[in-house]
Amino acid sequence: MNFSQLPLTPEMVKTLDSLGYKETTPIQEEALPFILEGKDVIAEAKTGSGKTAAFGIGLLSKLNVKKFRVQCLVLCPTRELADQVAKELRRIARFKHNIKILMLTGGESFGRQLGSLEHQAHIIVGTPGRVLKHLNKESLDLSNLETLVLDEADRMLDMGFIEEIQSLLAFAPKERQTLLFSATYDDEIKKISKEIQKDAVSIKTTHQEVANKITQEFYHTSKKMDTLVKVLSHYKPENVIVFTNTKIEAKELAENLQNINIDALAIHGDLEQYERNDVLVQFANKSCSILVATDVAARGIDIKELSMVVNYDLPHGKETYTHRIGRTGRAGNEGLAITLYGSYEVEKVEDYKDDSRDFLEDSDLQESTNFEMRPEFVTLVIEGGKKDKVRAGDLLGALTGDAGLAGSSIGKIDIYDRQSYVAIESKFIDDAHKRLNSGKIKGKKFSVWILK
Repeated sequence: MNFSQLPLTPEMVKTLDSLGYKETTPIQEEALPFILEGKDVIAEAKTGSGKTAAFGIGLLSKLNVKKFRVQCLVLCPTRELADQVAKELRRIARFKHNIKILMLTGGESFGRQLGSLEHQAHIIVGTPGRVLKHLNKESLDLSNLETLVLDEADRMLDMGFIEEIQSLLAFAPKERQTLLFSATYDDEIKKISKEIQKDAVSIKTTHQEVANKITQEFYHTSKKMDTLVKVLSHYKPENVIVFTNTKIEAKELAENLQNINIDALAIHGDLEQYERNDVLVQFANKSCSILVATDVAARGIDIKELSMVVNYDLPHGKETYTHRIGRTGRAGNEGLAITLYGSYEVEKVEDYKDDSRDFLEDSDLQESTNFEMRPEFVTLVIEGGKKDKVRAGDLLGALTGDAGLAGSSIGKIDIYDRQSYVAIESKFIDDAHKRLNSGKIKGKKFSVWILK
């Protein structure tokens, strides 16, 4: 379906076209008509299927810009996912002037959020805990709320947010539109739907979506660490997410890989928000090849071209397995999912046996000698960002001008409120750091350091 066939304004259709939205995805085609009608929707759609745009187009279309009150609330399980959703909503919101979208998540200054809320917003995107804290402090008012969205509702249940969500709903009008989006649904999700939705339209498009092209291999091993190194040396992937079941194991595995010259960083629940940011930026900009993660910590990480996923530990259930491996093989690319299991896990592995998966011994892999994985880039941190009026072009100009780097040696640039991250080709990092640290950006002096 073309977006012009939907009851959208010409300005919205024009904006969508400029953003590359030429035709609706299955979830957009099926859900948008009901969302635009104001009906409650419970939708099951794969990650990467366009569900953010599905609810985003719907809630932005119905927004009354002249009414400067919170009309829409989008709840996400993690700060990273909230950030992605907010960015996508802001892109679509270009069709109309003066739409204010505000993020309320943990790990950010509460005081700064209080200041932003004093000036009101049309749409709030946030995590349940932080949104509830603002409601209890009476710094957030939902009395004008018209649409509530629970994005990745299954993960919010997994992460124990249900009590916070129920407390939060006490602050919202009973007469509202409620939209639930998720990659999987179980009986618990359906139960929640009945509690918080009215006559919800159930939509499932996973059967229409093109399955990711993923080769799935299971390796029986007595030494997982050794087998993991064999897998990496055999396939030589550009980037990998390795899943463990515990925070301690994630940290230890990353350290053990670093000790044998295989570049790895861990992400888990014990990290401070700035540490999470540093890790995620490095993985996304190719300054780190391997991310070792727990399921909860990895939620919301969106890497479009991921070569490989490794289950270092067998997941606790098949739905978790599906979530994990679904991160590779996206956007028409082929992906590889490797699962390692020991003798104590043989019985559990029986549940995974079917024709789509290969079951092998670690002896099928070649021995690896002196194998190393070093990143293509290293990240340079500049202590200046959006609040300092620093733009990507300014950094690019400083690096290719005063610092003398070729444009091809500069990778991804990420600009946050007070910091900017630039990926620099490894062999030029010291020179770039030295020159930029002694020079100026936009006529100003900023602290510059190498993220390691």
